[in-house]
Amino acid sequence: MIYQIIPYGDPVLRKVAVDIEKDSVDVKKMSEDMFETMYAASGVGLAAPQVGLSLRMFVVDGRPFNEGEDMTEEDKDPSLVDFKKVFINAEILSEDGEEWGFEEGCLSIPGIRQDVYRPEYVTIKYFDTDWNELTETYEGLAARIIQHEYDHIDGILFTDHLNPVKKRMLKNKLADITKGKVKVDYKMKFSK
Repeated sequence: MIYQIIPYGDPVLRKVAVDIEKDSVDVKKMSEDMFETMYAASGVGLAAPQVGLSLRMFVVDGRPFNEGEDMTEEDKDPSLVDFKKVFINAEILSEDGEEWGFEEGCLSIPGIRQDVYRPEYVTIKYFDTDWNELTETYEGLAARIIQHEYDHIDGILFTDHLNPVKKRMLKNKLADITKGKVKVDYKMKFSK
């Protein structure tokens, strides 16, 4: 099932999501639906709040960053090989290394992309869909995708990381998204 993506301006995107209790939600089905939704929108990550569910879960698949017709093996980010995962009740334990910039976008904030600076490493504890607890460290683009999606379950958007001047410059575009004045090729759910 493909969910509708919740746009910028909806209060669910600003809530700190709640932990999922084991067996309270079919996390395997939910993750399948979230992956289907993410792929239909050409995304590399999707958090439950982005589909209207204030739950601490997100899915990622960074492999598209390594799939370009003109991409050589040297161009590929090794952190993204087989990088398709589900994170349930995640907790970032540490973020380390130098902060580096990368142009981020968001399915909930279509048409806006900006450089965001994040640390190069992230260590995260989470459960998979079989409720195995894992602690892993990621780097590069994998770390960035995790940090971006983790922000969503804490009610933070990538635009919150921008300096005040850039935020002011985006004010009208963000207001248009809130009003549904945006064209996308995927399903979005705008308030009436």
